[in-house]
Amino acid sequence: MQLFLHKTISLKTKVFLITPPFTQLNTPYPATAYIKGFLNTKNIPATQADLGIEVILELFSKKGLAALFQSNNNQPITDNCKRILALQDEYIKTIDSVIAFLQGKNPTLALQICQEDYLPEASRFSQLEELDWAFGTMGTQDKAKHLATLYLEDISDFIVECVDANFGFSRYAERLGRSANSFDELYLALQQEPTYVDTLLISILKERIETIQPELFLISVPFPGNLYSAFRSAQYVKKHHPNIKIAMGGGFANTELRSLSDARVFEFFDYITLDDGELPVELLFEAVCIPKSFEGQFKRTFLLENGKVVYKNNSILSDYKQSEVGTPDYSDLPLDKYISVIEIVNPMHRMWSDGRWNKLTMAHGCYWGKCTFCDISLDYIKVYEPIAANLLCNRMEEMIAQTGENGFHFVDEAAPPALMRALALEILRRKLSVTWWTNIRFEKSFTRDLCLLLKASGCIAISGGLEVASDRLLQLIDKGVTVEQVAKVTRNFTEAGIMVHAYLMYGYPTQTVQETVDSLEMVRQLFEVGVLQSGFWHQFAMTAHSPVGMYSEKFGVMKETETIGTFANNDINYVDKTGIDHDQFSFGLKKSLFNFMHGICFDYELQDWFEFKIPKTKIHPDFMANVLEEEEDFNIKPTAKIVWIGGKPHVEHFTKSKKGNSWAMMTLTFHDKKESFTIQTNKNEGEWLVGILKKISVSNAKTLSFQEIKSSFETHLEDFELFWYSKPVHALRNFGLLTL
Repeated sequence: MQLFLHKTISLKTKVFLITPPFTQLNTPYPATAYIKGFLNTKNIPATQADLGIEVILELFSKKGLAALFQSNNNQPITDNCKRILALQDEYIKTIDSVIAFLQGKNPTLALQICQEDYLPEASRFSQLEELDWAFGTMGTQDKAKHLATLYLEDISDFIVECVDANFGFSRYAERLGRSANSFDELYLALQQEPTYVDTLLISILKERIETIQPELFLISVPFPGNLYSAFRSAQYVKKHHPNIKIAMGGGFANTELRSLSDARVFEFFDYITLDDGELPVELLFEAVCIPKSFEGQFKRTFLLENGKVVYKNNSILSDYKQSEVGTPDYSDLPLDKYISVIEIVNPMHRMWSDGRWNKLTMAHGCYWGKCTFCDISLDYIKVYEPIAANLLCNRMEEMIAQTGENGFHFVDEAAPPALMRALALEILRRKLSVTWWTNIRFEKSFTRDLCLLLKASGCIAISGGLEVASDRLLQLIDKGVTVEQVAKVTRNFTEAGIMVHAYLMYGYPTQTVQETVDSLEMVRQLFEVGVLQSGFWHQFAMTAHSPVGMYSEKFGVMKETETIGTFANNDINYVDKTGIDHDQFSFGLKKSLFNFMHGICFDYELQDWFEFKIPKTKIHPDFMANVLEEEEDFNIKPTAKIVWIGGKPHVEHFTKSKKGNSWAMMTLTFHDKKESFTIQTNKNEGEWLVGILKKISVSNAKTLSFQEIKSSFETHLEDFELFWYSKPVHALRNFGLLTL
């Protein structure tokens, strides 16, 4: 435990944390909740706000739209926006009801929305004819959510054309934050008059600052699309409340601002911290709020000294362990006001944007930490520290009590299989009713039985990086998996009833056209055999902190520039020595995937997806089907854990007779949620089985190994292998007897 800041802290002292516009509409970004949870452990009073959702709700309201339509700086140019302006009364009339519906407060409106004569329609609705079939099996609520989302996107199109060109639902002025090696463009934008959205943001921020009167103002910037609003927020507070100290942290700073040297940034911020925020923020709190006891020690913090940007990392205190950082605290956030939308008919993206999720991590960093396209040199990947399953469950229970929500998104880089197993067992022991999903590596640890255990604990979906479906490139990426292995793991998840989403990549250094085509064929077959339900293609991007970015020559690419900018440095422009234009594949890959996700067009030639000539695939048309027909290895390690997740059997005794001989027999009847089944054994084996099922029940804290079970059997009976591979035990294996 860290012995630090054990001082009396005035309850009047305030820390104010915000996430600036915009991130997700359906759930708060968790960074401020994590820091507030940590500050609770130090008895440091803090208040947080998600200004993104607050601005959206102000803008998309009857009052907000009335003001918006009156304030349009530019008259509509396109016929589409002229139509929206002409229908402004319809938008103003319906907006409050639609927002309430998307907040889950007005479910009966779905019936009216689905009649398609309630909402005003502009260009976004033109895609409906193509999507109608996609909603054939979906309920009224889902279809209404999608129509309501299109309605909001129409209004968004009007805002972008006529009011504020920087607007976007999940990002704002993102262009200014992306690869901004120089601060010039952003600095110039901040000298201009505030935009329409800026004025909404500032009016909300003004009221909050005046009410809270914080001494330390913390702004979390997770993405480039939050950067401009973060600076606007800091600019307002600096001008009107110069006594308040302002700090920036978050994912953008951690990846982009590691070589910051432009002093103008500190006209807006006093401090910028990198990596894990707990200890840096604690030290900033002492520096700002208890200056008499502050010893000048900072942790991973940029600040301005004598007009120069300096980086201070002179604290000898070590970062907090994950067991010490507390439970994320979502208090202060308007959890009942977030908006569930369905933007596109992609199962995983739909989960991302529909419904509110409590966000947690199973482990800090990545247990694999080798992928060559990833920022493995940075602490958020490099420093791996898992959290004990019982502590995770404690935090889950605390968050359920606080938020009233039992859905969890574990936002790990790659959740460790052993910890997922331990967490699932703990959830089942505690009889928690939760729904959860996470990101994984498609590694062989995800056996059929582990997937069944995860499903039983409430896991509904996983996403994982297949990246490039080519064994040569997977080896170059150092992914530690093969295409065959991915197929078997996705099959295990799918058969357990867990949805599988694959992250797919094209344009990786040295990737040939043939490999891109073959990769698409592998993906086509994964969907065709039914082991993949969702996917998304990303074009490879080189980042400064990945092995490819640091040692580009090894990967057959050349950086276009080695110059380090004075502001943001992460994305690197490069030239692939193959000379292939990977951009040209984007549309065809995404269009084919959209169709595969909906179970159609598997019989199309791959050439049909592209308007330019591509080579024929070298992958056998039955490659995946053949891989999945291979026999599974039934060898069980002596150390494997054997767990029973079924119920207690009802036992009946009877006698079996044949040719004058009699045997004492037992019938065991089991009931699961869907059906009942029976097995029969002789009396001795049956009694042993009833006893061992009780011992290996998931409700017990202690688990038994395969060797321990074998030894127990052989103490009383003979031929364990004959019994273990018999029909009765095989039946149990199909109903909850798991080898882990």
